[in-house]
Amino acid sequence: MSEVNNAPNLSSDPVPEPRTTMVGKDPFDIPLEDYDVSQRELFRTNTMWGFFERLRKEDPVHYCKDSEFGPYWSITKFDDISAIEGNPEVFSSEPSIGIQDPLEDFKVSMFIAMDEPTHGNQRRTVQGSVAPRNLAQMEGLIRERVSKILDELPVGETFDWVEKVSVELTTLMLATLFDFPIEERQKLTYWSDVATAVPGPDSIIQNNSDRIRILTTECAPAFMKLWQERAAEEPKFDLISMMAHGEETKDMATERPMEFIGNLMLLIVGGNDTTRNSISGSVLFLNENPDQYAKLLANPELVDSMVPEVIRYQTPLTHMRRTATEDFTFKGKDIKKGDKVVMWYVSGNRDSEVIENADDFIIDRDRPRHHVSFGFGIHRCMGNRLAEMQLRVLWEEILKRFEKVELVGEPERSYSNFVKGYTTLPVRVHPKK
Repeated sequence: MSEVNNAPNLSSDPVPEPRTTMVGKDPFDIPLEDYDVSQRELFRTNTMWGFFERLRKEDPVHYCKDSEFGPYWSITKFDDISAIEGNPEVFSSEPSIGIQDPLEDFKVSMFIAMDEPTHGNQRRTVQGSVAPRNLAQMEGLIRERVSKILDELPVGETFDWVEKVSVELTTLMLATLFDFPIEERQKLTYWSDVATAVPGPDSIIQNNSDRIRILTTECAPAFMKLWQERAAEEPKFDLISMMAHGEETKDMATERPMEFIGNLMLLIVGGNDTTRNSISGSVLFLNENPDQYAKLLANPELVDSMVPEVIRYQTPLTHMRRTATEDFTFKGKDIKKGDKVVMWYVSGNRDSEVIENADDFIIDRDRPRHHVSFGFGIHRCMGNRLAEMQLRVLWEEILKRFEKVELVGEPERSYSNFVKGYTTLPVRVHPKK
């Protein structure tokens, strides 16, 4: 589960992409002053890399004067991202941690998009669910579920890894964290997808009215029922019980309903999208880098260092936004009060001045956790070790059973500039002989 890394996309209905699309263009054919790296199609086509490389080299603190989301600053280098995150007094998480602004008529709040002291108080309420002691107790359950999922895969047939493995494993884990009815766990995936979907004719929601209706009439009542049950019981270690009994959050459901919905969405999405897309990415990257796959097969203990490398290379959340609370000069650029400042994790993780051979997938790096996928500072992902554990256990069990998880077609990627993920990944598994 991740505090960072996935906020609901509760933004205004989208407008068409800018007329001057950057997709299919050479990064040097477009003047830097016309760069807009927020265009979703760049991420769906996986063609954003050259634009970020040029920004890192020529204009690492870049001002986009016009985009679908209004003007914004892009922070593209590793150390600069850390500096912005490390200065929450000037660069606020409110009102949103995504480049999109909140809906005017549906302003939810969540602790990841709050400043101190409210952020810290609410975060501490639920942080115990992913404390080391709890994680140690969860590992056996995760391994049991992973084994069942892998043993039921259709050997010799092509299937969608996203659906059969990535989604199923993370949904089971999320149901465990919430103590949500296992037989209804697919609702969690559905609500997560509703929260992050870009409305449109091919989406699961046609417009933001659909999003609001589903979250307020389906998701919120289901969790309100669980909340009331947990509040009447002795405290337990699931997320709902912790919030229902927490001093800072116990009145949230009844007195602050938009905060209740917002934090539910944060925890649902954070526990779903980030880990599921790293699970899918791990299969893709090993197939794209057969030398690394061979290295892993020869030495399965490399799983420990491969896992954080997968999370760096995937960067499941492309960015996080801050908003300037005052005029501030940063690296010679004059940021004005109220300006959006977007930290592009996806770019910082490819900064070759900080990470050697940053564009390469290398499963035995000396410092594999040296990345910004989990954020930095007070908002660093509280569930980072749980995400790593799920991925580690999965690959430990894969290596016991399969000679290879073979990619047999091109992946389809999410249409999002926030969640960097996959909608399908066609594979075939080859059992060990």
